Amino acid sequence: MAKKGSIQKRSRSERASRASAAAQSPPAGPSPGAPNPYIVSAVFDSFFFIYSPLIAALLPFVIDYSDFWMTETDLGMEPQPRIGLFLGAFIYAHLALVVFRSHGNREIFGLFPVRFTVVPIALFVAMMGSVTIAVSVSVLTTWWDVYHSGLQTFGLGRIYEARKGNDPNTGRRLDYWLNLLLYMGPILAGATLMDHVEDFDEFKGVTTIFFTQIPAQASAYSQFLTYAIVSVGVPFLLYYLYAHWRMEQQGYHVSRQKVALYTCTGLVSIYAWGFNPFGHAFFVMNFFHALQYFAIVWSTDKKNIQRIFRLDNVEFGKPLTLLLFISLPFAFGFWGEAYAFSDASVILWNCIAIMHFWYDGFIWSVRKQQV
Repeated sequence: MAKKGSIQKRSRSERASRASAAAQSPPAGPSPGAPNPYIVSAVFDSFFFIYSPLIAALLPFVIDYSDFWMTETDLGMEPQPRIGLFLGAFIYAHLALVVFRSHGNREIFGLFPVRFTVVPIALFVAMMGSVTIAVSVSVLTTWWDVYHSGLQTFGLGRIYEARKGNDPNTGRRLDYWLNLLLYMGPILAGATLMDHVEDFDEFKGVTTIFFTQIPAQASAYSQFLTYAIVSVGVPFLLYYLYAHWRMEQQGYHVSRQKVALYTCTGLVSIYAWGFNPFGHAFFVMNFFHALQYFAIVWSTDKKNIQRIFRLDNVEFGKPLTLLLFISLPFAFGFWGEAYAFSDASVILWNCIAIMHFWYDGFIWSVRKQQV
């Protein structure tokens, strides 16, 4: 009996020691209060945000061998392949989508009422009254679109950093310059440079000589631009990775989601703009950009959008809201792509595009705690 009691005491002592050690050691998985490193979830973010550029880059392989998408349709004012009609509608739809965030969100609208009312009306009137202003805005739209696309990816990466609980200013400048490089660099170095600078030819109609020289100058020096981008871009990318490695060594918790997003976007951007084997660079870059925008607006403002449609207290209100959220902008986008060919409608869409780019610049701000 004494021996048995000794064994029982020793067993209890060992269990107590193991329990004490377990209490002192860190848990095997993330604690219940740990911040979610994703904007929505691992699956949602992977498809709509992080790897959406890769998905867009793979689509041309399917589209080029699809009779359905490559067949011309008579819908609209001009015949075009179905894929062209879809992409145009998709792009126009995402431009108009900002209204849910700007005018539909009471808190955001209350912060900038003049920017959301007076400015767009004044710009539209000015464009209608002046050919020079209309052409200037049209050219500005082309290049601001590139800048805006880079800032959207930049903004998503900064949201991921905030999800990790990091200071919104730490590493911000490095991320900013990387994204400018990812979007502007391949365009300046690739064959599609002329597709962008040729928009300056529109100034010929308003006798603005200086800007009409830009296409010729860009064409003459395009080879040197390529060398400049490679010599600056590659070392900068290597430095970016090295800087984040050093930050982790110093205890900074770098967002893996951000790094994956930027890496995927960079590879796809270089592939689409630089090599462009299918001639679908515009499709690839605009598709995943618009897809990301639909996803970010829905994920952050779905409750507010449900309230706008007065479906917040209705059975099946959320799926009905999602249906309206997708279909109404697409219908508007279809009109823009298929039928908006008059001067007034073109000016309207350029105005919407400029407002979309501008609004996004101050609405989606991690530093202002609006996301």
